[in-house]
Amino acid sequence: MTPVHFAFSSTFMLGLAGLAFHRYHLLSALLCLEGMMLSLFVALSLWTLQLDSTSFSASPMLLLAFSACEASAGLALLVATARTHGTDRLQSLNLLQC
Repeated sequence: MTPVHFAFSSTFMLGLAGLAFHRYHLLSALLCLEGMMLSLFVALSLWTLQLDSTSFSASPMLLLAFSACEASAGLALLVATARTHGTDRLQSLNLLQC
């Protein structure tokens, strides 16, 4: 395993661990998701550059577009829950109570 591969794998795993273990606020969960998507984007970009193939050149941009859509939907949910519940704590959310 190269050091670059190890760095991006560990970055993704740290984001996943943060998402799994630190679920107190919705904003921290969204930041962990964005960190995971950023590490995937950089790793996919470097992989495309290493292959010198033009057929994979659209993949990082497609991932970045989906990441932007995920971020905007997450922020919209954050604003909606902050308005309705008064906080962004995940423990105050109840799926059975709408």
